[in-house]
Amino acid sequence: MKEEKTRPRTTLADRVYHTLFTRISNGDYPTNQKLPPENALSQDFGVSRPVLRAALDRLRDEGLIYSRQGAGSYVRIPVNAQVGYAKVETLADIQRCYEFRITLETKAARLAAERHNAAALDDIARALDLMRDATGSMTHREDADFAFHLAIAKAASNQYFEATLRALRDHIYVGMKLHGQSLMSDGAKGLQAVFEEHSAIHAAIAQRDADTAARLMSAHLERSRDRLFGVGLIDLRMPE
Repeated sequence: MKEEKTRPRTTLADRVYHTLFTRISNGDYPTNQKLPPENALSQDFGVSRPVLRAALDRLRDEGLIYSRQGAGSYVRIPVNAQVGYAKVETLADIQRCYEFRITLETKAARLAAERHNAAALDDIARALDLMRDATGSMTHREDADFAFHLAIAKAASNQYFEATLRALRDHIYVGMKLHGQSLMSDGAKGLQAVFEEHSAIHAAIAQRDADTAARLMSAHLERSRDRLFGVGLIDLRMPE
């Protein structure tokens, strides 16, 4: 019997990182704007300076912020502006986004199972912890949901998967938010079912079971789409 590995827990630095990532992505901190001073951010998040610096170091490593000696940290081009996609304007656009994600993320999950290293798997597990906490609190967190899918794209060890998912973040958030609202109407049962879908994907990737990881990711995205649209999928065929 294999000894179960201790799963890495979500840290305070992870939570600060995800919140700052969301603020930068949303444009709350515009390009080249200086972030608030470290003492102000520490008070804002209720964390120590070392915890905050760990989160800032991660953002810096990912190229989301940069430092000027003696002047603090500044925002680079927002992640959702790196590739141009038209804004989501209709329900059909949300359905198209799901359609694209099913193709993109199914392949990413397969590659993640084949190629991940320990650090990449830890990133997926930490995002899953955020989702577990939210599920236990009867809430749906789009940032945790997106972090999970982004970590899998990163684990595929092909920068184009990660860059594309980052560029689609705003579009994906629209679908995730509406999907979360539909889950909340079903109470704890719906939230728990979706958490278990994510947990099963993580397990398949951890076991390097590429076929199962791809199948579970495809099924998860299809179920998410269908929970949102029901039987009322939109006919996306072009007019004659």
